[in-house]
Amino acid sequence: MKIRGIMSLICVLLFPMAVFAQDTVVKPRPKIGLVLSGGGAKGFAHIGVLKVLEKTGVKIDYIGGTSMGAIIGGLYASGYNATQIDSIFRSTNFDELLGDYIPRASKNFYGKRNDELYALTLPFQKMRIGIPRSYSKGIYNYNLIAKLTHNVRHVRDFNKLPIPFLCIATDIETGEEILLNKGYLPQAIRASAALPTVFSPVELDGRLLVDGGVSNNYPIDEVRKLGADIIIGVDVQDDLKDREYLSDATRILSQISNLQMIEKMQQKKKQTEIYIKPDMSDYSVISFSNGAQIIDEGERAAWEQAYKLRAITVQKGEYHRPDIKVQKDSLNIKNINIDKLDNFTRAYIIGKLRFKNGSKICYDDLRAGIDNLTGTQNFSSISYSLEKTATGDELRLHLVENPIRTYLKFGLHYDGLYKSGILMNVTTKRVLFKNDVVSADVILGDNFRYNFDYYVDNGFYFSFGLRSRYNSFNRNVGTDFSNGALLDSLGLNTLNINFSDLSHQAYIQTLFIQKFMIGAGLEWKHLKIKSETIQNQTVSPTFEQSDYLSGLAYLRYDSYDNRYFPKKGSYFSGDFQTYLYSSDYGNDFEKFSILKAEIGFAKTFFRKFTLRYDVEAGSAIGDHSIPFFDFVLGGYGFSGVNNIKQFYGYDFLSISGDSYIKTGLTFDYEIFRKHHVNVAANFANLGSNIYADGSWVSWPHYTGYAVGYGMETIIGPIEIKYSWSPELPKGFTWFSVGFWF
Repeated sequence: MKIRGIMSLICVLLFPMAVFAQDTVVKPRPKIGLVLSGGGAKGFAHIGVLKVLEKTGVKIDYIGGTSMGAIIGGLYASGYNATQIDSIFRSTNFDELLGDYIPRASKNFYGKRNDELYALTLPFQKMRIGIPRSYSKGIYNYNLIAKLTHNVRHVRDFNKLPIPFLCIATDIETGEEILLNKGYLPQAIRASAALPTVFSPVELDGRLLVDGGVSNNYPIDEVRKLGADIIIGVDVQDDLKDREYLSDATRILSQISNLQMIEKMQQKKKQTEIYIKPDMSDYSVISFSNGAQIIDEGERAAWEQAYKLRAITVQKGEYHRPDIKVQKDSLNIKNINIDKLDNFTRAYIIGKLRFKNGSKICYDDLRAGIDNLTGTQNFSSISYSLEKTATGDELRLHLVENPIRTYLKFGLHYDGLYKSGILMNVTTKRVLFKNDVVSADVILGDNFRYNFDYYVDNGFYFSFGLRSRYNSFNRNVGTDFSNGALLDSLGLNTLNINFSDLSHQAYIQTLFIQKFMIGAGLEWKHLKIKSETIQNQTVSPTFEQSDYLSGLAYLRYDSYDNRYFPKKGSYFSGDFQTYLYSSDYGNDFEKFSILKAEIGFAKTFFRKFTLRYDVEAGSAIGDHSIPFFDFVLGGYGFSGVNNIKQFYGYDFLSISGDSYIKTGLTFDYEIFRKHHVNVAANFANLGSNIYADGSWVSWPHYTGYAVGYGMETIIGPIEIKYSWSPELPKGFTWFSVGFWF
């Protein structure tokens, strides 16, 4: 009994000490490392996993990622929470991202014209036609990430990010795995996600880098070395497929490329404490349209590991990671540092950027400037970083000149005026000067045409160019360029004519307040109009065959996002041309001038419904103008020449006059992506000196309406329209295929 009592006393004395020791000795919280694999669109599942990690109270201490894992991991490491990243990805247009979309409004006028003529562009070097290096240069992706990581733009050691971060890229020349944990964060992420053939390789620190998934798609060892005690790994890679799946060459090649990656993953899986494997069997690396479903699949897979996640939580309940602090989207660019270039001047680069040292800009301004440089095709690689200065940022711009100077371009078109045409173009750069471009179009088909342009682009300074153009068509028209006198004398309603216009221009132009293009020059024109059908011996079949010398000036502004189906933006064009000399085939030439202007607006409502409004006006100035330069209206779907304009309700070249005013209204509805139905109306007053007698403000003498369907394709718009006018007994159906030229 004595022994039992002594033992009880000892237990009573020791128990409080034991309890005290348990209460005071606190085990350190294990460090949690997150590994996110690459997998293209399948990487959206990482977002779903991040949501569950926050809901189960898991706080991440280190992040390592590859490819899409680097993008999502980099955003999380820079301060975003899972909900914010989800919103970013749901609002991103991945068609634009993959296609390296450059907004039309940010392109110069030459770039807009280039994109609206040619369906196919191929490099041409050493007398051989090549293929592009990749589908996309990745500039859209780079600009987007740079904007999103604005708050950490000056961090150069990724261990000093809100969450220490690393990502993996691959040296394409050596096959070596490259660890990226220092530098400019958007550059590192872009390199890690440079999927071969889809995105161009990224030149970084003398290496040519591509997607890290080629060498290490699951950087578990690297994250462990950062100090992680527990690894949470998210694997969205493909598993080996069976023979039923391997039904074509592309799937077989994909399986072969994945063999080594899958073999490595078996060992890495064993080293992962919490392994999350979303079911990606229904998705591929390009399933961007299924982003919402993939995110949900990531959540589902993570909840299956919830019991393990809660065992390592920081606290019971959710871990509330605060929203990233919103900073002003502004940059104070104190200096622009540009690498020395062999063939392009600093003025040329600054002119494309459209901002200078000391400018206060936003990221949209920066993106627009980089897009301008991209659109020139003069640089095979474009990258930049924002370095901290005492009073703002220094933009360090790294440009690699494109060794390819010549391109072959192709297009095709059909309309009711010019009929069928195949466009072949040769564009060559740096022929005589560093900043010059030579472009030659030849159009073969029912009507032969050509365009030749030589342009020296000096950015903010005055640029100059030479242009030559030949245009021709054959058509039954409703005008005789003589106010109907010839048609009346012959007793005809229409006349078949052969029209040809050969023009040569020399001009100078520059940017005005960085948005308007203003220019002036001289033009020499040979105009010939004849009709083979006139058999009356008293009437010459040749109406016009004269040379003209004129001076011209113009002002342009164009912010439409799409030339053919604009959803937003505005347009202005003003032209003044004075005719100084003529060889005077008709013996009736006197000096005269023509002034004309166009203005338009487009606005989208309810996302898919667009209203477009435009007004045009023009007039001859002088006592006696040449009728062959009158304004001629009618038809749709063609590229105009001189003063020949489109007009619903009337056939091609049906009504004419030396002055006119026209207004139009179009309601367009995008029924589904790139497919449009629209209704339109236009009204005009046109005649002789309508501004002098005040008739331009009267009720419209000419009206027309149209309903149509249009589709945006790689070769340009494909449209069908039915048009009618209450002034005419019948309507017209017009087909137009391809870019207008």
